[in-house]
Amino acid sequence: MRHILLTWLSALWLMLSLQAQAAPTQASNILILGDSLSAGFMMQKGEEWPALLQIKITAAQLQYHIINASISGDTTLGGLSRIQSLLKKHQPSWLIIELGANDGLQGLSLRKMHDNLNSIIQLAHKNNSQVLLIGMHIPPNYGKRYSRSFYENYLHLQQQHKLSFIPFLLEGIAGTPELNLSDGIHPIAAAQPLIVNNIWPTLQPLLTPTP
Repeated sequence: MRHILLTWLSALWLMLSLQAQAAPTQASNILILGDSLSAGFMMQKGEEWPALLQIKITAAQLQYHIINASISGDTTLGGLSRIQSLLKKHQPSWLIIELGANDGLQGLSLRKMHDNLNSIIQLAHKNNSQVLLIGMHIPPNYGKRYSRSFYENYLHLQQQHKLSFIPFLLEGIAGTPELNLSDGIHPIAAAQPLIVNNIWPTLQPLLTPTP
């Protein structure tokens, strides 16, 4: 009887072990909180850089799922008003913040922009989500002082919170007419792979490979 019991327990252990090995690894969420630059303004669904980033993540066999919560026209205040419910719903392991451009273009208070981003970061950390901050520049016609102070917000927050940081989302794209719409602000679909190339070298080392 004892021998039969031991045999049965061994078989049960083997079965459970095989089931555990066969069970798919649940993907971790990456939440993108952005504006029209991430929402795919004037593009077909699937052409925007978050969708292309998901393809790259999947090809690298990394178990992460992109949730793109970007809204065209959004400001840092709009992002702050939405972030708590988004964090609660999706429980992301990473939050990518791409906000601030509309604050700058609308000439909004840079102090409030800083404080809004700071609050978003603090809420993410409180939710045990790590943060990747993406920096933005605004056109030089806003004046050197305003433009410099605008960008310094990102640098200060990155240093304050010791964040992973991408200096400029549109590096190599901004100011190139053939890569942007006629407004000179929004990249076209052909520029989206270039945006992914700006993000990937920083993001990839942060993602944990599947065992």
